[in-house]
Amino acid sequence: MTAIAESIASAVIRGDASATVQLSQRALEQGLSPHDIFQGALIPAMTTVGEKMQAGEYYIPEVLLAAKAMKGASELLKPLLAQGGTHQPVGRVVLGTVKGDLHDIGKNLVATMMEGAGFEVFDLGTSVPAQRFVLAAQEQGAQIVGLSALLTTTMVNMKEVIRCLDEAGCRAEVKVIVGGAPMTQRFADEIGADGYSSNAAGAAELARKLLDLG
Repeated sequence: MTAIAESIASAVIRGDASATVQLSQRALEQGLSPHDIFQGALIPAMTTVGEKMQAGEYYIPEVLLAAKAMKGASELLKPLLAQGGTHQPVGRVVLGTVKGDLHDIGKNLVATMMEGAGFEVFDLGTSVPAQRFVLAAQEQGAQIVGLSALLTTTMVNMKEVIRCLDEAGCRAEVKVIVGGAPMTQRFADEIGADGYSSNAAGAAELARKLLDLG
């Protein structure tokens, strides 16, 4: 990792959005490609943030600050990546909170950690009907469908999404992961999900494992 890449990563890890954007701009001026900045600084930084979260060193406030820093740099770099056509995501994720549930903090954290792990994320928002998940997965060619719920009364709608994926004939093409405060591994197994994570960093790691990305 170059000195400027190390500085960018450090700024993300400490949640300094202004410094992250300024350093990313400086890196571009020094000749680093947007792809190099993503792969060499931003993604490793968010990996570190995820590790700190799982280790209990970081909590939601620290992760949100890091996410804001990552987002600022992404907004600078993504238009340049699109022009160059060199940045390929490791996979595509359709993500949303299930029908009847309007909570989104956990989902938003998962989206950030997924992007930080190199995935292209299609966030459908909150209270998403089952068929909307199916259509989005088909339209975007997603390999992962992520379902979130905070209310115990809406957990049953996760099973409905899986049923609709089965009916549409695309269940075998996607891995379904679930999460949210009331979730358990037992519930995930009961509804036929492919995986469960209790936190955002774990969800990104799980997605990579399910796609054999290491």
